[in-house]
Amino acid sequence: MEHSTSLDEARDPLLIAEGWKQEGRDVAIATVVETWGSAPRPAGSHLVIDAEGNFHGSVSGGCVEGAVVTEALDVLESGKARMLEFGVADETAWRVGLSCGGRIRVYVERLG
Repeated sequence: MEHSTSLDEARDPLLIAEGWKQEGRDVAIATVVETWGSAPRPAGSHLVIDAEGNFHGSVSGGCVEGAVVTEALDVLESGKARMLEFGVADETAWRVGLSCGGRIRVYVERLG
């Protein structure tokens, strides 16, 4: 049987998070909780992040992942969950690449 990485990429980020926890990693989960306009990913989309900055899944199709990973590392360190908002009204939206006209709200929490 041929092993394909696309099978792995299609796996649910929450299953990945569970596996990482079982390996003893610190894990944060970012969840899209609200979207407005032409948001690239629907509410309920997940990105999981470990303390080394490895991540799996997507909250924005790639445009704000870097910023979310950075925030998630802070959440892992502090243990305090936070709500992030990205949108074109923000000049940060252009910096992170969210120029599609939508806004997203992402909740980042430590797992376990």
